[in-house]
Amino acid sequence: MDAQVGVLLDALDRLKLWENTVVLFHSDHGYHLGEHGGLWHKMCLFEETTSVPLIVAAPGRKPAVAAGLVELVDLYPTLAELCGLKAPAGLEGTSFAPLLDQPNRSIKRAVFTVVSRGRAIKGTEKLDPERMGRTLFDGRWRYTEWPEGGAELYDHQSDPFEYDNLASSAKHRDQLAAMKSQLHAGWSAAVERTR
Repeated sequence: MDAQVGVLLDALDRLKLWENTVVLFHSDHGYHLGEHGGLWHKMCLFEETTSVPLIVAAPGRKPAVAAGLVELVDLYPTLAELCGLKAPAGLEGTSFAPLLDQPNRSIKRAVFTVVSRGRAIKGTEKLDPERMGRTLFDGRWRYTEWPEGGAELYDHQSDPFEYDNLASSAKHRDQLAAMKSQLHAGWSAAVERTR
């Protein structure tokens, strides 16, 4: 894959296509390589599996590292905006194109990730929503709920690798309640309405 990305980028240089080409590089999920006591693969909701590489090169945009929170559902509206196209109504995502010009800006207060803890509903290809683990990350705190009833709360300021679950801590009861409420309120409550 690395070699093929190089071939593509070299072709853009050779054909002088950078002035009208958007390149977006990402993966669909992160991956565990033995963290958290030997986890392997992707089917959990720790930071290692919920974060992905995301690199964007677009005409007229300078290189920058943006700190704002984005989700994979934001790719479509971002590409539409960068290409001067109108995104269809009803998309869950939000264009992060403003972060390319203002990398210190925020467009979301939190991001969401889900993972299935089971097979598809019998006779269909649909995942059973009752078997989905859900997590919310606001840049500092991660709150996760599991269909079996388990909850996790991590403070990235003091525990960036998410080893100290604070969900049962009396000291963090208010933070847990706030994160739980935001998770249940969903995407619309997390999008900054400053655009």
